[in-house]
Amino acid sequence: MSASDTSAAPLKQVPLDALHRSLGARMVPFAGYDMPVQYPAGIIAEHTQCRTAAALFDVSHMGQATLTGADVAAALESLTPGSLKELKPGRQRYTLLMNDEGGIRDDLMVCNLGQTADGQQKWFVVVNAGCKEADFAYMQATIGDRVKIERHEDRALIALQGPKAGAVLAHFAPASASMVFMDAGALEICGVPCFATRSGYSGEDGFEISVPAAQADHVVRQLLDHADVEPAGLGARDSLRLEAGLPLYGSDIDTTTSPVEAALEFALGKRRKADGGFPGFATVTDHLTNGTTRRRVGILVEGRAPARAHTEIQSTDGQTIGEVTSGGFGPSVNGPIAMGYVASAYAEPGTALSLIVRGKALPARVVTLPFVEQRYYRG
Repeated sequence: MSASDTSAAPLKQVPLDALHRSLGARMVPFAGYDMPVQYPAGIIAEHTQCRTAAALFDVSHMGQATLTGADVAAALESLTPGSLKELKPGRQRYTLLMNDEGGIRDDLMVCNLGQTADGQQKWFVVVNAGCKEADFAYMQATIGDRVKIERHEDRALIALQGPKAGAVLAHFAPASASMVFMDAGALEICGVPCFATRSGYSGEDGFEISVPAAQADHVVRQLLDHADVEPAGLGARDSLRLEAGLPLYGSDIDTTTSPVEAALEFALGKRRKADGGFPGFATVTDHLTNGTTRRRVGILVEGRAPARAHTEIQSTDGQTIGEVTSGGFGPSVNGPIAMGYVASAYAEPGTALSLIVRGKALPARVVTLPFVEQRYYRG
C-alpha cells in the first residue's frame, strides 16, 4: 500500500470504525482515514479466506456519487477514454480520468443506472479515496454545467469477495443470484435498501455494496455472522490485488503514466480510439501506433525475499531499466511477486531481470499477468 497519509490533519473515520475496533482491527492512516489494515487472524489468513471462502472489506473511504443529466454518458466520455454510450442500464465499466498529457488522473468505476422519471440519465461513480476531492472538483469544473453531481458522504461501501461470496449474498439477498460480472443494481440486503455491483478488486468473484451509513453496522454484522465470512483489511486487499495483476492508483498508475504504458488498453473503447474526444487523445494515439519506451509488467522473484516499491530493476548485464511500483509476498503464489515498469525492450514474458534489494541483485523474470487466475462470475 502506498496511499498512507502522514499529514497532520485529523484522520476521518468510516461509519464502521467502532465495529472494526470491536473486532480487534489494527487501524492505520490511509488516504486521510483511519482504516483497518488487518484483524487478529493476520494478513495471510485473511488473504486465504478470500481465496477459499468469502472475506468482507470496508472501502467506505472511497468516493461515491450519482451523476444526473440529459446526457451523462457524453459528459463522462469527454473526460475518459471508455465507450460509455454503449453501456446498457444495469451495467458497470472500469475507466480512466485522463489529463491533457495522456496521463491518468484516477481510475474509477462507472455504472449506468438508466433514466429518472423525467427522462434524465442517471449514473453512479466510485473513485479512489486519495483522489476523490480532486476528482469531484475536476468533474464539477468541466462537466458541472451538464450534469448534477451528488456526492454520497452518508453511505458506507463494503466489498464481499471470494468464491463463496455469491452463495453468501444470495442467502441475504436472493435477487443477487441473477447478477453476473459487471452487473449493477438495487438490492435489499438484510432488509436494508442497498446498491450493489458484481466485480472485485481481489480477482475473485464478489460484490461491492453501497449501504446507508446508519444501517451499515446492522448489515455487516449479519454478513459476518455467516459461517463462510470473515473480516479482512487493507493488507490482504493489497496482496490479493497484486496477485490479480490489478494496479493501485498512486503506485502503479498516476498522472505520469499513460494507459498504454500501464498495459490498460482494454479500458480504451474501440470507438474512442478512432474518434477521440477525451483529454490526452493525441498521446494515447501515438503510444498505440508507435509504442512506448516503458511498460508495466509482472515480475516473479526467485527466492523468498520480497522486492518492495521503488526497488531498482536492472538487466542481467547491470543496466538500470526500470523500477518496481508494487511488490510483496504473494500468499497464493507462495513467493515474492512484483509489478513495475521496465524499458519496453525488456517487457517480453520470460525476460531475465535483476532486482536490487539491499544492495544485492535478486534474480527475477518477467511473467504474464495475472499471477493468480481471475475468477469473476460470468454466468
